Amino acid sequence: MKLELLAEPYAVCTAPRPLEPGPGPLAAALRDAAGYTWVGPEAAVPEGATCRGGWRVLIVEGPLDFGLTGVLAALTAPMAEAGVPVFALSTWATDFLLVPGVRLEAARAALTAAGHEVVNSKDAG
Repeated sequence: MKLELLAEPYAVCTAPRPLEPGPGPLAAALRDAAGYTWVGPEAAVPEGATCRGGWRVLIVEGPLDFGLTGVLAALTAPMAEAGVPVFALSTWATDFLLVPGVRLEAARAALTAAGHEVVNSKDAG
């Protein structure tokens, strides 16, 4: 599979109240029994949220058919073997994998060794 690496760092945040989705190519606001989760560029972190920054985003080239199986497994298994944590999100069209920036090169190496291609977005340095 081909994955695009976004240039800017992202944050994953939590808050006890609803949060508006952030800007950018990936923006998510989710709710579960534990509260609200926000994912977006570090530069747009919501005020008052508790955040963990420094995540890098890999976008799976899509659109992906709903009938496909094993997409996330094929991508996360090599990273698990390399000790790279993953925060995954899916949309109608594709999957997004967030990896800690300090583990980005290990993630890239694991994915490449497993036969996947990681390309920088046109904005990535």
